Amino acid sequence: MPKVKDVVILADGDFPSHEIPLDILRSAGFIISCDGAAGKLIETGIIPDMIAGDMDSLVPALQERFASIIYRSDCQETNDLTKAFMLALELNPETISILGATGLREDHTLGNISLLCDYSSMTPIPVTMWTNYGKFIFISGGGVFKAPAGSQVSLFALEDGIRMNSRGLKYQLQNVIFDNWWKATLNESVGDQFELIFEKGRVILFIGYL
Repeated sequence: MPKVKDVVILADGDFPSHEIPLDILRSAGFIISCDGAAGKLIETGIIPDMIAGDMDSLVPALQERFASIIYRSDCQETNDLTKAFMLALELNPETISILGATGLREDHTLGNISLLCDYSSMTPIPVTMWTNYGKFIFISGGGVFKAPAGSQVSLFALEDGIRMNSRGLKYQLQNVIFDNWWKATLNESVGDQFELIFEKGRVILFIGYL
């Protein structure tokens, strides 16, 4: 497959409606749509470059019309989002943006967000999940993160025992030990960036749009 700079994956959750994910979708260099989202995308006038999945959610008429760009996988060990992600990796992109991975069903939302950990361990390139309310990224150590003052910030640890400090948040983290998902949620940036300080661990960071 040819190398592309930026790949956008569209999953079958809430279709992008906020201007930020919509702009990402409209300016995408290469779009891989999960089969359940392809119909909605095509209705907007945007034709994906590839359609991935087991095709159980794509009507036969569209399967026939777009047969040349369908990547079909009947594997039941992975969901359609993961099928699309593995396909994206074959393009050797510089970034991967995931849209439409949340909303509609809470179980799918939680599963898709948790998959960020797996995806980020497969590649050194940035993988970001954009929703209609903000973005999710996976972090495995401390760092400085840009966010306009007033941005909502939440952290979710996927393992116990992570001890964290922070700078630049309204409610500073001072040796907070993660032993429950709520422990570092509903915070807020006070400047144009904030810093998280911890050695290692699997953490999902959410930064909301203003």
